[in-house]
Amino acid sequence: METQPPLLKPGLKWSIIFLCWTGFALFFAYQIYLYQFRTAHQIEWLNPLLTCLCWAYVWFGVTPLILAVVNRLPFQRQHPFRAVILHSLAAAIIFSLNSALYVPLLRVVVGAGAAPRPLLAEIWHVILTELHIGMVIYWLIFGITQGLDYYLRYRAGELHAANLETRLMQAQLNALRMQLHPHFLFNTLNSISVLMRKDVDAADRMLLQLSTLLRVTLAGNTAHEIRLEQELEILECYLEIEKIRFQDRLTVKMQIDPAALAALVPQLILQPLVENAIRHGIAESEKGGIIEIRAERQNGTVHLQVRDNGSGLKLAAQNFSVGVGLSNSRSRLEYLYGSASHFEVRNAEDGGVIVAASLPFHTETTIEVEAKK
Repeated sequence: METQPPLLKPGLKWSIIFLCWTGFALFFAYQIYLYQFRTAHQIEWLNPLLTCLCWAYVWFGVTPLILAVVNRLPFQRQHPFRAVILHSLAAAIIFSLNSALYVPLLRVVVGAGAAPRPLLAEIWHVILTELHIGMVIYWLIFGITQGLDYYLRYRAGELHAANLETRLMQAQLNALRMQLHPHFLFNTLNSISVLMRKDVDAADRMLLQLSTLLRVTLAGNTAHEIRLEQELEILECYLEIEKIRFQDRLTVKMQIDPAALAALVPQLILQPLVENAIRHGIAESEKGGIIEIRAERQNGTVHLQVRDNGSGLKLAAQNFSVGVGLSNSRSRLEYLYGSASHFEVRNAEDGGVIVAASLPFHTETTIEVEAKK
């Protein structure tokens, strides 16, 4: 498990503890003032305040020792009685040390009083008469310390679980992305191979466009998300390849909302949608067809749509259960945006297939993958 960072910096931590003990001193001094006013109708301001401050600051001085003992002897459920006995002994010893410091300090600050006892006798008297108070204070500090420790362990567990979930999601996204690149590359290379037998010049132009496209998509870009404007530039490179392949048989129409261009979208989210439309809507038709690509921002959502005017999906294929490109796109949207995303494949009423995707509009991303060295 990853190490949980300290809740507070040491300087700030001890400043807060000091202020807490000072607050206790002022509270008890206030109680003494109220008692004096109710019983004698007059208040002695200085001595009660100094007495309470001496008491609080001596406790502050032994607090590190208490914390050290608590950390050294954590409470174990397997041996509760042993823990109670050990901490009770530690509380008695620490309170005795506390009294040995408090009584001399109080005599220096406030004075010994009208009929002082010998110093050792006074220390022993304080130990005997106020040991129960010291025990209560020790166990309060013990309880607070244990509560904070359990809280930190709980937060560490939450952090560890969140890190595991994030790493799992990144691994899944990386797997999907690595699956998508070879799929796209092999399909394009296959197209070039076919074209080489028919038109070498066209195949050469296609190779040039492919190299440009690979440089844009693979050269050092490790982000899962890019701006829609960049995604459209990548798509233009891909469409140039397909236009060489299909020539006049392929017509592309784009309707892009300028307000959506700054949105972040999954990298290569449009290419497999267009590839699917070309393969099933255009390639199978001798006269070719039209691909319509739309993107718009609406009510905090980015809507993407690719439509062809082909023969449409057969009823058995409308369950959208196969196909690397489309299933990959749907999975990536689900991993990145969960229920805030939507992906749909359906037949258009007037013919052809519509692939529609939507995701939240956002311009900053927190999902990155490590660059390969």
